[in-house]
Amino acid sequence: MYDYLIAGCGFAGAVLAERLANAGKSILIVDKREHIAGNTYDYYNNEGILVHKYGPHIFHTNSEEIFTYLSKFTSWRAYEHRVLASVEGQLLPIPINLTTINRLYGKRLTSQDLGSFLDGMAEKRKPVLTSEDVVVNAVGKDLYEKFFRGYTQKQWGLDPSELDASVTARVPTRTNTDDRYFTDEFQAMPKHGYTELFKKMLSHANIHIMLQADYRDLIATVPHRRLIYTGPIDAYFDYCYGKLPYRSIDFQFETMDLDCYQETGTINYPTSNLYTRITEFKYLTGQSHKKTTVVFEYPKSEGDPYYPIPRKENQDLYNRYKELAEMQKDVFFTGRLGTYKYYNMDQVVAQSLTLFKKIAKEDDWEG
Repeated sequence: MYDYLIAGCGFAGAVLAERLANAGKSILIVDKREHIAGNTYDYYNNEGILVHKYGPHIFHTNSEEIFTYLSKFTSWRAYEHRVLASVEGQLLPIPINLTTINRLYGKRLTSQDLGSFLDGMAEKRKPVLTSEDVVVNAVGKDLYEKFFRGYTQKQWGLDPSELDASVTARVPTRTNTDDRYFTDEFQAMPKHGYTELFKKMLSHANIHIMLQADYRDLIATVPHRRLIYTGPIDAYFDYCYGKLPYRSIDFQFETMDLDCYQETGTINYPTSNLYTRITEFKYLTGQSHKKTTVVFEYPKSEGDPYYPIPRKENQDLYNRYKELAEMQKDVFFTGRLGTYKYYNMDQVVAQSLTLFKKIAKEDDWEG
């Protein structure tokens, strides 16, 4: 008899497995894939280069609690991610900053000048409801067309005018020359990779791992008291209200006989090519190797569910499933797929740590 059967071995499930195991509970964690670590799984390819199987995952958080918690399972390599966008034959910093504007328009603006310059370009919109509204309201149509519209259309398969404001609100505009993609207090990569972090997180005598297994096949045959589910919430309920829309990605890897392929970790292609971006892994991992591996990302509508699509009608559909979920006895839903939220890694960790404390409080044992 297991105390908990956990479906899904990404951050959402693994964090709960670790916390519950250390609270004395017995855990069986299962995953359909042949590996642990979910979408953060990394491995050494045939050339010996450490790559992320499901696209680049760069860790960043403002939460000292989360960083300290994960530090129990890994040492870190300091890394601040930088992204360039290929626009009109130039590679320009994104998020848009002072350097971006000066290079694009041939200006010599100062930080004090930039605010009024952007105000002059902005087309104020009220209310701000869509992703298009967010950008045009802040920087105007020209920058919107050059940096956001094409990229968003490729990434989401929808025009920004059809997407919730939260999508482009994630990418700020800066009046200084800070060219870091993230500004969080803690920015680092697991020194030996995410898979090694997960191995340590799950290395507890109370945790049993079963891979290439479907939790549905085990529910009736493996005795357990409770289920923690981190897969797509609509799949759990057999799509009774219809499928929740997701975006997927086709990852195309290429290894080259070069020390370096591009000048930064990621380059975005907002207006050209079918792919959205190219990432070179050696920037992220710090690995020294005579060759290099990059990944091209081609968004698509079918395939593994990676990104919940932020639109009101999708949220309304999710809320119907959420009502069903709240009626389930001894079943907990968590993670990006289980709660249909476009979460970063640290937010998923925070969600599962919060759920653990809730379980402990409800059962009246120390969490």
